[in-house]
Amino acid sequence: MAVTEGSRAPDFTLETPDGPVKLADFAGRTLVLYFYPKDDTTGCTNEAKAFSGLAPEFSGAGATVVGVSKDSVAAHRKFADKYGLQVKLASDPTGETVERYGSWAEKSLYGRKYMGIDRSTFLIEDGVVRRLWRKVRVPGHAEQVLEAVKAR
Repeated sequence: MAVTEGSRAPDFTLETPDGPVKLADFAGRTLVLYFYPKDDTTGCTNEAKAFSGLAPEFSGAGATVVGVSKDSVAAHRKFADKYGLQVKLASDPTGETVERYGSWAEKSLYGRKYMGIDRSTFLIEDGVVRRLWRKVRVPGHAEQVLEAVKAR
């Protein structure tokens, strides 16, 4: 079943440098769940820094931001420490959660096709996807998501 606005968010339990995080942790709360391809690459770093820069505003609006990639917990810790990131980073080494959210997709680079994580973001409230963004362009995205959180 495809994840769409208004559908139940697929369940997950993922590891973070601070311990496990699961969908049930956010019952009655707002979760911004974003999927990104790789720690410490230009676009992913800019996206994580943008969400981190707005972390106090997300928190003030009652939302928690969690970034997900297939990188290891150790890689996430190193990435977060290097840039002083203020968002949780969750590891999905098998890609199971990435696939459940429909964020594993065919990509193309210089004419070469391959499978990878489609940069996407889900605004989840009470276990329901309220907004989603696919094929995200990083500049201005975190601000756009914050506006959506504040509008709820």
